[in-house]
Amino acid sequence: MAKKAKSQTGQARRIWIDLDNSPHVPFFVPIIEELRKRGYVVLVTVRDCFQVSALADLHGLEYRRIGRHYGKVKILKVAGLCIRALQLASAMLKEKPVVAISHGSRAQLLVAALARIPSIVIMDYEFARGLLLMEPGWVMVPDVISDDLIRFDPRRILRYPGIKEDVYTPTFNPDPSIRPSLGLNGKHVVVTVRPPANEAHYYNPRSEELFTAAMDFLATNVDAKVILLPRNRSQETALCRSYSKLLASGKLVIPNHAVDGLNLIWYSDLVISGGGTMNREAAALGVPVYSVFGGKIGAVDRYLVNTGRLVVLESTEDVRTKIALNRRVRLERPEQGNTAALGSIVDQVAEVVERSSR
Repeated sequence: MAKKAKSQTGQARRIWIDLDNSPHVPFFVPIIEELRKRGYVVLVTVRDCFQVSALADLHGLEYRRIGRHYGKVKILKVAGLCIRALQLASAMLKEKPVVAISHGSRAQLLVAALARIPSIVIMDYEFARGLLLMEPGWVMVPDVISDDLIRFDPRRILRYPGIKEDVYTPTFNPDPSIRPSLGLNGKHVVVTVRPPANEAHYYNPRSEELFTAAMDFLATNVDAKVILLPRNRSQETALCRSYSKLLASGKLVIPNHAVDGLNLIWYSDLVISGGGTMNREAAALGVPVYSVFGGKIGAVDRYLVNTGRLVVLESTEDVRTKIALNRRVRLERPEQGNTAALGSIVDQVAEVVERSSR
């Protein structure tokens, strides 16, 4: 059993991690495990939205479910932020965490700023709005994002090698049982599709145009089988209405339960996504991937484009001409990727914790 990392008063040091979006779950799972191995007490809170709770359950995390999503109307977003911050404060301040960590949780950052808890915000998209207005203690980014792209004190910018997805993809083990559970019989070109985040602050209507064009393109190809992953219940309802004929024919499948995203990507022949994380997960696993994200392309995605691991679709013509619907040759398991990211992140978190506990 790991020896507890204790403060000068003899109490185990507590680290608070807040998960407020689904991609944060697989990212933080190995970080949480490693911090606990080093003797820290890790307190985990999750926001009830975008299958965050379901994915936390899938990964066996212990957590407290606090707050929910309030939709895409701006005034409700602001109200929801304040409400969840109050809920988090009520639940977590009595736990006396020495550091608060998230991958962009505004509610946690607000609580940490007001309660003067040292905070680390991890981010991999330099155009995210509204995060640095509340001044976290530190910002942690992949080393492909240069200082001049981040409006923050360079002395408080922490860096890790590779990309966020390198934290958890090196330990991925494929599980072929996902194939029969989704009706995949090996006869089709399997395309996993993630729609744009139409309730996110970074949403761009062009993403929806490109997504629709991609779905129309796939619908006309007799070999394609589409696994569609809606982001929330309202989006799922709208997509079921729009693509009812494809669903009825079996050409389109929407899973009725949370699935392991990496496993689904691995058993796909290609991925088309309107969001960054699934694109980068596919790139990390060596699966062909196409982005229909219509917003500003960040440094991480530019890096993947320049290294030939991501194709950005910028027009409906690109959809027709650049997507290659081919069966891919799949290895038994992915090749070992970058393994340095996890250790680098945990080392730097531990250093901040020790510095904050003095």
